[in-house]
Amino acid sequence: MIKILEKLSDGIKNFRQEEMARLPTLTLPYERRIISRQRVQLDNGSDAGLFLERGTVLQEDDLLKSESGEIIKVCAADETVSTVYCDDRLMLARVAYHLGNRHVPLQITKGFVRYQHDHVLDDMLHGMGLHAKVEQAPFAPEPGAYGGSASAGHSHKQSHDHNHDHSHHH
Repeated sequence: MIKILEKLSDGIKNFRQEEMARLPTLTLPYERRIISRQRVQLDNGSDAGLFLERGTVLQEDDLLKSESGEIIKVCAADETVSTVYCDDRLMLARVAYHLGNRHVPLQITKGFVRYQHDHVLDDMLHGMGLHAKVEQAPFAPEPGAYGGSASAGHSHKQSHDHNHDHSHHH
């Protein structure tokens, strides 16, 4: 089994296109690209284990280094997603706002917003006059605002035990 120990911070900068094309690949959906320690199978059929630093999120074209020095390229698998295509940037900002309020990981580009398929969210956007296209595509959400994964949730947990008001006043 190949032991994958490191995500290279330089990524693809140090590789030419023809070198990249020859690298072994690891294709995973988003839900598996946020797990830093797991057993995987490379696209060539080789068994491998990810032993990455906790909290590591893998993105398309990230490069990994094995214990033996082998370099492996990460690919984002096609998965069921909902995509809102729109040329109106204000409308896309509204879509991102409403989905963000539901703490949904989002892929945001100039022409679309994409999230993991959820018919309830699709219906919400339909109520805004938009159509969410359900399709098979790679999902590459924005990383978390505080340096964590895109799936890192918002929390109001308090771990201290002194007595004062934690309510939100608006």
